[in-house]
Amino acid sequence: MNRGLLIVISGPSGVGKDTIIARLLELDSKLLYSVSFTTRAPRPGEIDGVNYSFVTKERFEQLVAEGAFLEHATYHGNLYGTLRERVEGGRAAGRDVVMKIEVNGAEQVMQREPEAMFIFIQPPSIEELVRRQLARNSESVEEMASRLKIAESELEFAKHYDKVVTNDELQRTVGELLEIIREARARQT
Repeated sequence: MNRGLLIVISGPSGVGKDTIIARLLELDSKLLYSVSFTTRAPRPGEIDGVNYSFVTKERFEQLVAEGAFLEHATYHGNLYGTLRERVEGGRAAGRDVVMKIEVNGAEQVMQREPEAMFIFIQPPSIEELVRRQLARNSESVEEMASRLKIAESELEFAKHYDKVVTNDELQRTVGELLEIIREARARQT
């Protein structure tokens, strides 16, 4: 059995990463989502262990001290990280593991797992990104302004990714990502 791929997906807050990943998982049973740990509070509708593993700052820092994370970073004042054993276990079982992480975490993975595939999801425009963030209605005006500033710097970092995909229409975007994954699998065998 081949070791699975590691697929890193990043993009600014509100670009549609969760929706895209959910659709990919529905369409491709070989994909496995790596649930990240975070210290932020759950948003309405988020489920612990499904969207994120929600932990205290103390527990997160304990995991950092133990070296349990493949990557970890601070984003918008909260801590996020990916457990190394979740990723390695999935890949060893032949599954292609999808990680949704921000660019600082992706930069760490680029150093540690250079064979991984890095895909950046960008909005069709900054204006559309703002519209999507407003539609989510999950953050204050101050938080949204902060996330927009972060998004602008993330968009600058996109050039370091293997692929940049514009999320202009969900079905087209998902189709493009599935094709990218199929091509990577073909190169692996």
